[in-house]
Amino acid sequence: MSIKPELEELSKISSHQFPDGSAKWLLRQRENLKSLLKMVAGQFADALDFARVTQVNRSFISEELRTQESDMIFRIPFRDPTGACEEVTVYLLIEHQSTVDPSMGLRVLSYMTHIWMEERRQWQEEKRPRSEWRLTPIVPIVFYTGTGEWRSPMSVEALMDIPEVLNRFVPTFDTLLLDVNATDPAHLTQTGDPLGWLLTILRHEKSEMPVMRQALLDILQGLADLRSDTPDAYNRVVSYLFLFILHRRDAEDHEDLLRILVEDHTHNREIVDMAESIIQISEQRGEQRGEQRGFERGARQTSIESTLLILTERFPSAEVNALKPALESIADLNRLKQLNLAASIATSFRAFREQLDA
Repeated sequence: MSIKPELEELSKISSHQFPDGSAKWLLRQRENLKSLLKMVAGQFADALDFARVTQVNRSFISEELRTQESDMIFRIPFRDPTGACEEVTVYLLIEHQSTVDPSMGLRVLSYMTHIWMEERRQWQEEKRPRSEWRLTPIVPIVFYTGTGEWRSPMSVEALMDIPEVLNRFVPTFDTLLLDVNATDPAHLTQTGDPLGWLLTILRHEKSEMPVMRQALLDILQGLADLRSDTPDAYNRVVSYLFLFILHRRDAEDHEDLLRILVEDHTHNREIVDMAESIIQISEQRGEQRGEQRGFERGARQTSIESTLLILTERFPSAEVNALKPALESIADLNRLKQLNLAASIATSFRAFREQLDA
């Protein structure tokens, strides 16, 4: 499997979109989806036939919900000895916000209902006999990468204050949770699957450089067998690491971190080519950021000079010159523009000074 199409797909994701986009890219790969189910559901994952997994189109969900949530829906055959259940639906909600949502149970119930109502609509369109109507069980999973530990219960009951006698009227279901930052790294990597090792890098997104370097080295060491046994899967892991560094670390860290990856793969032409492409992308984006910062610096300086000129024409120059350090300390261009207008309309120098000090 060529790495280039996947690299091109990931390279189109902006830094702002990378957490969601890269998570979806990872979990569309059946081996990573299987690894996730093994982490959160244990032996239950052994009953699922991941070789025949299919991703469900979310077009039936309302536009409002599609834009609000980052989620994925999969249908997976279920090995049921009794033959009563042929498949299950896995509903995966990707949550990056650091603030834990206490209404998660209600949100999940809402999405599960949307899925079941779509099944009902299909039965009606197919004119299936009502005696054959059977809803597909849904396994909801919250994939959480926020920094705050998830302690809030994911149930509808948690949003209610009711006497025990009313509990039987409240919908109940289990929601599986993977809290990446709160999970012991040993648990993430115990199976040796690529996803677990990649999740360890998410824990160090904001770490100091020595910690980040060691995390990269640990991943490469942990996946040494994958490198020789399944080179295509290994190359996908490295492509993710390259793009993670590009999008989630500061530009001054790129050269050092990318060197770790490149030096470990000098004999892999595919990865070296990929590294060169990514470094080129990084340089282009760095140039764009530099141009933007240069434009902002120029605009700030122009605004400051214009404000001082206006004030000098209206008030004593000695008093005006004393304001220059205060104006130059303001980084917000919009604030400087407001003060430029205030310089033109202030009724007195004192009035402008009050605007500046506000």
